[in-house]
Amino acid sequence: MPDALRELTVELGERSYPILIGAGLLGTQNLNRYVVGQQVMIVTNETVAPLYLEAAERCFPGKQVARVVLPDGEKFKDWQTLNLIFNALLEHRHTRKTTLVALGGGVVGDMTGFAAACYQRGVPFIQIPTTLLSQVDSSVGGKTGINHPLGKNMIGAFHQPEVVLIDTDTLQTLPQREVAAGLAEVIKYGLIRNTVFLDWLEQSMARLSELEPSALSEAIYRSCACKADVVAQDEREGGLRAILNLGHTFGHAIETYAGYGEWLHGEAVGSGMVMAADLSRRLGLISESDRARVERIVCQAKLPITVPAGMQPDDFRRLMAVDKKNIDGALRLVLLNALGEAVVVAGADPDRLQETLATFCQGACQGSGRE
Repeated sequence: MPDALRELTVELGERSYPILIGAGLLGTQNLNRYVVGQQVMIVTNETVAPLYLEAAERCFPGKQVARVVLPDGEKFKDWQTLNLIFNALLEHRHTRKTTLVALGGGVVGDMTGFAAACYQRGVPFIQIPTTLLSQVDSSVGGKTGINHPLGKNMIGAFHQPEVVLIDTDTLQTLPQREVAAGLAEVIKYGLIRNTVFLDWLEQSMARLSELEPSALSEAIYRSCACKADVVAQDEREGGLRAILNLGHTFGHAIETYAGYGEWLHGEAVGSGMVMAADLSRRLGLISESDRARVERIVCQAKLPITVPAGMQPDDFRRLMAVDKKNIDGALRLVLLNALGEAVVVAGADPDRLQETLATFCQGACQGSGRE
């Protein structure tokens, strides 16, 4: 039987939707009220399918449920793999009243949402995230898309789900490396908006790493509450929502340079947050003790705090130049004005930026990096 259900709402007027959080939800919750027609297409991958596909199908009793199983990995977040979803929809003659269901991590969620935004010019979809990172971040907010060889998530659409169903039990099958990657996004929420949450994370990190259920439930709830509030105020990232990208400009450059999938998204973001804190300190926004605290909590989560071996400042600048936050060619970075207060800085002092890049790239040349 499922544990007590916790519920949040992403307030977007007529397009508002609930986030349902609890243990034992998958296979016990009837999600038919979020389905407009009789057709459902569940999109998952070859790792998640054997574990949770049958349970997910039980969420749609009496519906015509089809499935498509994608290869697993960030390197498959591309046009060719996206077309497998369209092929399945067309082969099963799904109409514009179909509902797509994303069952998996961030890659599956982003691709399913993008397919839903495009198929017959837009159909509903449901998020059932099964990784910590997707539960606290990518499943909420309606950002969907695929990668391009020149930049991560550069092709996509805003398309909000009908509901997000988070079964915390699915995290028990998650590899430790994926747990750590998810904790990067959890830490982010404390750094950008909530020092009380940051304090709690420092005290609870060991329990979270060990997948202690009550700690996980609390971290997921508080993370989703933070993201839901930001998205409700700025759905399409015209202003405030950009703060959710703390560490991401540096992190996306790392992911693209290393090759998609070599570094997990959360690993790259963890390192990126330390780089953002370093630059914030060089710009006089935060103290050295604050910078050290950011590094310490990222290390607590067993995340890397350096960059790929061989990566140079020129590589960062080239890849950061195609970041989605940039406007009219000006680099815009999310930095820390204080712990718990993120700020978007346009045109940060290039000399200070160079110092940060050189410091981290020098560390990579000396042999440090993700183990």
